[in-house]
Amino acid sequence: MYETIPPPQTHPSHPRRSLGRMVIAVLLGILCGIVLLRFLGYFGPPPEPRAITPRGDLMQAEKTTIELFENAAPSVVNITNVALRRDRWRLNVMEIPQGAGSGFIWDGSGHVVTNYHVIHGANALRVTLSDQSRYNATVVGSEPDKDLAVLKINAPADKLSAIPIGTSHDLRVGQAVFAIGNPFGLDHTLTTGVVSALGRTIQSMTQRTIDDVIQIDAAINPGNSGGPLLDSAGRLIGVNTAIYSPSGSSAGIGFAVPVDTVSRVVPQLIAHGQTVRPRMGISLPSERINAQLVARLGVKGVMIADVEEGFGAAAAGLRGIRQTPEGDILPGDVIQKIDDRNIDSIDGLLNVIEKHKAGDTVKVTFLRDGKTQTADVVLQ
Repeated sequence: MYETIPPPQTHPSHPRRSLGRMVIAVLLGILCGIVLLRFLGYFGPPPEPRAITPRGDLMQAEKTTIELFENAAPSVVNITNVALRRDRWRLNVMEIPQGAGSGFIWDGSGHVVTNYHVIHGANALRVTLSDQSRYNATVVGSEPDKDLAVLKINAPADKLSAIPIGTSHDLRVGQAVFAIGNPFGLDHTLTTGVVSALGRTIQSMTQRTIDDVIQIDAAINPGNSGGPLLDSAGRLIGVNTAIYSPSGSSAGIGFAVPVDTVSRVVPQLIAHGQTVRPRMGISLPSERINAQLVARLGVKGVMIADVEEGFGAAAAGLRGIRQTPEGDILPGDVIQKIDDRNIDSIDGLLNVIEKHKAGDTVKVTFLRDGKTQTADVVLQ
């Protein structure tokens, strides 16, 4: 007998799988068609570019700002604060940039003015001019109390464009200002604004107050410190020194050391390496002790602790704290005003005196035994 072999069984294809293959094939066909049509330029040539509208002439205010920047920029420099560090393994000394700021050329002798906090702690300093030439700088002198410093570079005279000097005592709120510097390491950035307020007071690194500071709304960011603040005539009216901002970036409140202070301090730093302060010839207690002494008398001012012989205060008859033969302590004269400036702190007294020079005579109003008196004191 023959064995009957059954025919092979066929399995019908899954309808979903067939539909999926069909969809994929259709999509691939559409994609290939689009590519082919684009290749053949089916969608037509690219659109014609829009016609450029002629700019026309710049406004006069824009021309003035551009001219001011172009004239002042060659006077502005970048300052790199370099620290020396020894490699732990090879013991090689390496230069590491630890900060940067701005500055400006003061004169044709290569003196550069900047903030003291820009150069603080530096082992070496590099000054980069507007043409990107670099020079090693040495510190000529500094005045931390005013956050000012003077550097010196040996650059050719034709590269030293001294900035024009203006005044700050006659500034007015609302006056236009222009700040130039190198924020965040960016080269020669211009920001504009107005004088927001005058007569502000800020603290220096030494905790001494800087008086008559200019408040501006022109953006001042890290790296702007030490750069010039200019008026609309392109004259220096201040040195950008600080911002008020929780984030560290500009928040619309910036401060500049007034140029009247700069013009008084910088020549002394160049000549002597430090400021030469005029003296009345008095010794003062600490700020805390002075506050306690005048509070006991129920007055405001600065009490004189001692008077030095041979100086103007002694010649004018001012008196310090004294002890009677019986051992009682008598308070010294309490200075309440110098010329037309009220004095309510030692810092305020020193700031007023520093605005004078040796040989000037100041009118001192003081309290002695409950009575107000005046005396003319020659500063030495």
